[in-house]
Amino acid sequence: MIRRSAVSLLLGSSAIWGLSSINQAYAASASDAQILALQHEMQEMRREMSGQISVLRQRLVRAEAHNTPAANAAQARRVAASKGQPLPDSYAQDIHIGGDSGMGGNLGSVMQKADLGTPPSDRGVSSSWASFRAANEKEEAVHMGGMMIGFPGGRPTISSEDGMYAMSIGLAFHEDIGGFMGMSPRRGETRGDFSSLTENARRLRIPISFRYKDWIANITPDFGNGSADGSTTLYEANVNYAGFHNTILTAGYFQPRVTEEDSESSNEFEMMERPAITDIVRNIAAGDARMSIGGLHYDKRWWIAGYLTGQSYGARNGTGVTDSQTGATFRVAGRPYMSKDIDVHVGLSAISAFKVAEKSNGRSYAFAEGPEVNLTTTKFLNQTVGNVGSIWSAGPELGFRWKRLVLKGEYYHIGVTRGDNTGGNVGNQQSVNFSGYYGAANYTLFGKGRSYNIKEGAFAAPGVDHVFDPLHGYWGALELSARYSVADLNSGLNTAGAVRGGQQTVWSAGLNWYPNRHFRFMLDFNHIIVSRNSQLYDLVGRDGNSVAGRIQAAF
Repeated sequence: MIRRSAVSLLLGSSAIWGLSSINQAYAASASDAQILALQHEMQEMRREMSGQISVLRQRLVRAEAHNTPAANAAQARRVAASKGQPLPDSYAQDIHIGGDSGMGGNLGSVMQKADLGTPPSDRGVSSSWASFRAANEKEEAVHMGGMMIGFPGGRPTISSEDGMYAMSIGLAFHEDIGGFMGMSPRRGETRGDFSSLTENARRLRIPISFRYKDWIANITPDFGNGSADGSTTLYEANVNYAGFHNTILTAGYFQPRVTEEDSESSNEFEMMERPAITDIVRNIAAGDARMSIGGLHYDKRWWIAGYLTGQSYGARNGTGVTDSQTGATFRVAGRPYMSKDIDVHVGLSAISAFKVAEKSNGRSYAFAEGPEVNLTTTKFLNQTVGNVGSIWSAGPELGFRWKRLVLKGEYYHIGVTRGDNTGGNVGNQQSVNFSGYYGAANYTLFGKGRSYNIKEGAFAAPGVDHVFDPLHGYWGALELSARYSVADLNSGLNTAGAVRGGQQTVWSAGLNWYPNRHFRFMLDFNHIIVSRNSQLYDLVGRDGNSVAGRIQAAF
């Protein structure tokens, strides 16, 4: 009996101990899961705190790096400008608007301030990695982890913290409105396209740039190209390398820089359009979206560029081209004298189509240009030259700045050599010679006057040191421009091989107002005089006037 009770007690105790062990195991398992969850939460908190500490360290380093007289002056300028206050003299001396004044300082500091107060370019980015980082340091930027969001050079940009990777998007928006007066046709002529009031989306470019260190790819569609709304095309699509000192190497569809006017961004033009002769010259083997391989180099006193070129974008699209064009451009410019108040510019541009495009009717070239306002599709200067062997053009550039006054001019001679497939027509074998020139004057009434841009080898737009704020007496910048332009497409008029493309003379005057660096309003008046040619709208010569305005936005 006792033995049986002992056995029962032993079995009961074992059962109770087993149940207790099981409960303890479940409790231990729950406790371990809770501990693991707490450990995981602590690890996440450590990671988050570590990331915050890293961000704070980066901010501290930047703050210490920026705690210099130049950085403090830059911040003081931004604060004063935001409140509409005048700048102290000590800070004002640290500002240079528009480019390089030639007044001391190293090239890096000049490049860092190169675009302050002037309109951004109408083209994709082409600066070096070092210049890009300097531009980011100069501008306010939002830092989000390892990314920066800012507006270097006035263009919205997203980049990595070190600027190694970046993407930017810009805008060049030019909307023209105006019309012609006194352009009625004479007896026997057709009217031509000369509306009394019309409008045109002259440029609607969206430059998009992708960067990896010193390698940049630019793609810029243009939704407002030319003189007629609705024509969409490509302005550029190219790859650039900017790793060499002050040098940019380019391959792809590009606008090769030739002539002083063509080297300027269209956001900086003195008048709404280039002089007729420079447009005629650049289109021989350059112009927008031209297949190009070459590069440019610049310094404070000189600028040089050369490109091998081919066809323009779309040239083979349904045009019957059986053999594409090849050519080249070259431009060199210098500043033999520069000071705070004076810049002297001299240069030489040359361009050649070694072989013009061949179509089913042979090798010919059409020279055509409008009356220096793109509100008409009618071109007074219009002549197709057949049996072309090659085309070349060359001429000098001269420019002079004295304080707020800028004077400049260019002259170009165009030569056309003939081929040997004339079928014995000796007259058609004669070479053809055209020419043209212009002289322009510009004066800045208020705002920072035009200065020299070493990256373009040309004169930059006026600078806006105080944005439009009439309550505080700030009105942006205002400039007056005037130009006399002649383009002559007549050659050998008294010979058997005469070519009569017409001569066009344009007297121009313009007023440009910049309320800030991103917007501009232009007003141009042109008086146009054209001699007769073989076109039905210009059988005995024409003269008349145009008045046009432009709304411009640039980012």
